[in-house]
Order: sequence, then structure tokens, then C-alpha cells
Amino acid sequence: MWTLSGFIDEISDDLREQCEVAAGLGLRYAEVRSAWGTNILDLDDGQLRTLRETLAEYGLSASSIGSPIGKISIDDEFAPHLERMRHAIEVADTLGAPYIRLFSFFIPTGTDPDSRREEVLSRMSALAEAAASSDVILLHENEKEIYGDNPRRCLDIVTSVGSPKLQLAWDPANFVQVGVRPFTEGYKMLRPHVGYIQIKDALLADGSVVVAGAGDGEVVETMRALRADGFDGFFSLEPHLGDTSSTGAFSGPDLFTQAWKAFTDILNSEGIEYA
Repeated sequence: MWTLSGFIDEISDDLREQCEVAAGLGLRYAEVRSAWGTNILDLDDGQLRTLRETLAEYGLSASSIGSPIGKISIDDEFAPHLERMRHAIEVADTLGAPYIRLFSFFIPTGTDPDSRREEVLSRMSALAEAAASSDVILLHENEKEIYGDNPRRCLDIVTSVGSPKLQLAWDPANFVQVGVRPFTEGYKMLRPHVGYIQIKDALLADGSVVVAGAGDGEVVETMRALRADGFDGFFSLEPHLGDTSSTGAFSGPDLFTQAWKAFTDILNSEGIEYA
């Protein structure tokens, strides 16, 4: 039984509308990235309590904190960011989230990412160490323009850091947007380290994001392989079908529902049970 989740702030800035639509689709989990137009790490204690209570009211639990950790330049000061990581762990604990999504730092344009490898690995090791005494697992997402944008460097991060607290989030659309065919070029290499799946797809021709199965992200092939491998984790809808805001991509209720339908249609056609 696979477990569906989703970046519900793509539905609306309003938390209650986020929860209403998500619960109406049958979701029992949510990836929490922002509420009321504010990033999850910038909510105050009262807002976090309201967030936790509202999720519970709609029968939702947090699958992951969609944090912006690691989404700064490799040249930016790290110490304040490490403190922000510690706060992210506190937020995850408050919401009972088992995972925190993070990134491996933007590399300046025109710079060979491999030339910044040691700095990246030092920072990623420090982030993993910050989580060492907690219950959370950190998930590195393969975002474009960061060090870990392709399968080779994603593997480098997770194996070089070598921490049980650091796994990979698999995002097929982001791989496509850097010219990678995810399943063909990355699945076998990365599968032992993948702990979480993000569901969005994209076209190699221009990088535009489309619903699952409509692009070059090899979503169907990946789902078949994950089932054969016995993967039993979260599949988080991240449609990215609308505009981008300061808190992340936005889809709205209708496009979020279309993304949910496209993915669940794939699962249904493959005979894969989900909840």
C-alpha cells in the first residue's frame, strides 16, 4: 500500500482551503511548505499550533517539512543557515513529520559544480550531524542549479556524507530539466538511497512541467520498478502547474486535482494500491 501526500500550499495560501481540498481527494498526509503565504520555518509558535490543529481537524498528518534549507548560494554565510536547520528540526518535531526536504546549495553561474564539491560536502555533513540526535530523516532533492542536480552528484552527496540521517528525494521533473532521463540514467544508481518520491513530470524539449505520465520523466517505468523493488513510502504530489510565488510553485485547486488524477490514474492502471 503506497501512501500519497502533497505540497498542499500549491492549492491555496489559505491553510483551511489547502486542507479541505487535500482531504477531499482522500489524502491523509501533507507536505508542509508554507501557510498563509509564509514559509513553514518563518511561522511563529502560535501559527504552528494552529497549523498542527487544522491538519488534525481534517485527518491530515505531515509527511515532510518542505524546507528551503540548502537553497542559498554556496558563497553565502553558512552559520545562520545551520541554525535555521536546527529550527527546521524543531518544526518537524512539533508537527510530527518524519522527513525534512533540503537542497545542496546553488552554484554560481558559469562555475563548475565539481570545483565546489568539498564546500558542499562539508555543509551537507554539518546538516546531517545537526539531525543526528533527532527522529527526522533529511531528504536531498535534486533541484536544478544546485550541486546535486544530476544523478552522479546526488550519489556523491549521499555516499560521501555517509549518514543514516541523509537520504534522497526523487524528483523526475527536476532531472528532466537538467537533461536527464530519470529512470534510464539514474534509477539503478540512486535507488538504494531513495527514501521519498516527489510526483511531477516535465518535457525534455523545453523543461515545461506537465502532469505525471505526460512528460519525459519516465514516471510509469519508475513506478513499476519501485513496486518490483518493494518500495513502501511516500509519494508527494508537487504539481508546479501554475505560477511561482515567493513561497514556491502554485497550482490552485483545479490543477492540483488534475495532477492527483493523472498520478492516481497511473496507479490504478498498474494495479497499485494506495491510500
